[in-house]
Amino acid sequence: MSGKRFFMCLFCCGLAVCVFGQKTDRDYLRSGNKLYNDSSFVKAEIDYRKALEQNPKSADAMYNLGNTLLMQQKAKEAMEQFGAASKIEKDKMKLSHIYHNMGVILQSSKQLPQCIEAYKEALRNNPHDNETRYNLALAQKQLKDQQQQQQDQNKQEQKQDQKEDDKQQNKDQQDQNKQNQQQQQNQMSKENAEQLLNAVMQDEKNVQDKVKKQIQIQGRKLEKDW
Repeated sequence: MSGKRFFMCLFCCGLAVCVFGQKTDRDYLRSGNKLYNDSSFVKAEIDYRKALEQNPKSADAMYNLGNTLLMQQKAKEAMEQFGAASKIEKDKMKLSHIYHNMGVILQSSKQLPQCIEAYKEALRNNPHDNETRYNLALAQKQLKDQQQQQQDQNKQEQKQDQKEDDKQQNKDQQDQNKQNQQQQQNQMSKENAEQLLNAVMQDEKNVQDKVKKQIQIQGRKLEKDW
């Protein structure tokens, strides 16, 4: 996650009064924040979830829970909490933090178009946030590089496909040439056989003609001698 930073600050809560000793959502938020700052992230998660049980629409509890989930390498669950918080939070500065962290998670998972939109939304809520602006520029460059890499890969695949097509066409042409040669050879063999048969038949006819002619000559000689 080099070059990309989360806003890990916690949303603080105002003062609240416990009624009959029962803890409120803000009590759990304060307790969770203290545990978070002490790096007791699992225990902090428990308190933030208890805060949400008390107040399911607490955007502060959702955001802080998202942060402690991130510290436990639970990015998907953290993203769900940030997404839920973004739908109900009204404070622009808090919204900027929420969308910034959503952008970092998306950037880390290579979801660059969605990441860029999250950073832009963060800047809409806080145009002076230079850290988000830097992350946005980095994500835009990464997307451009990714698209260029994809184009190069597509070109390489097209070249490979064309090479395979040419190879197949050459093979098909060679097979066709062999087939044509075989047909020509078969045709020549057939013609040669017919020529040979005709020659034999012609020889037999010539022999028969000679025999007949010889018989006729001998016959005339016998008649003359008689």
